[in-house]
Amino acid sequence: MKLKILLLSAMAAVSVCAAAQNYRTETFKTQSGKDVVITLIKHASLLVNYDNFNIAIDCTQRFGDMTVDYSTMPKADVILVTHEHGDHFDKNAIAQLESDKTVIILNGTSQKQLERGDVIANFQSRHLRGDILLESVPAYNITPDRQRFHPQGNGNGYVLTIDGLRIYIAGDTEDIPEMGNLQNIDVAFLPVNQPYTMTVGQAFHAAQTIKPKVLFPYHYSQTPIEELKQLLDAANSGIDVRIRDMQ
Repeated sequence: MKLKILLLSAMAAVSVCAAAQNYRTETFKTQSGKDVVITLIKHASLLVNYDNFNIAIDCTQRFGDMTVDYSTMPKADVILVTHEHGDHFDKNAIAQLESDKTVIILNGTSQKQLERGDVIANFQSRHLRGDILLESVPAYNITPDRQRFHPQGNGNGYVLTIDGLRIYIAGDTEDIPEMGNLQNIDVAFLPVNQPYTMTVGQAFHAAQTIKPKVLFPYHYSQTPIEELKQLLDAANSGIDVRIRDMQ
């Protein structure tokens, strides 16, 4: 009886912890029927779990009054950083997530600041393991007065192909021409906030260009993000737009 009470107490503690963290997960199936679980942390921070392999993307500890304790989460097999801005690149978060076996992959400017990790440039690719391919794609501003935020050739977006499931994490970008080269995207994360990334209209154009099956607007700050869903629904885009707490 005492053991049962202890077990119930432990289960309750785990439930309270999960509720306190309040991180939503989304699950997708690969072509062989395995689960890919994406944890939506906040803003641009994501965790991807597949077959006991953990990928952390643009993880940072602080978002306004919210603090993320990554030490409570599984160690990352791979940490991806799109670029060096503080809402995407955080040395403390990286330290909490990495082990002596973690591979860190990032753009050149972030690597100089971290002083370790493997640089990947636009249009380069590498296998994270046999059934996970990482492709680095451009991410930059095209509006003249915004090009100083994200100049062309510095930051990355990433496409993860996990056992056939293709996930596009755009990073900080506008609706650049290179998006026209993206094909067969199952899940896309597109940034929608001003003045740093896309307007709602640009995101609408990007979504129609990429045609993902599922779209998560992220990095959207105070943008009235429901407008994007309304536009895509009105256009009969066929895209499953999922609005989550990713300001």
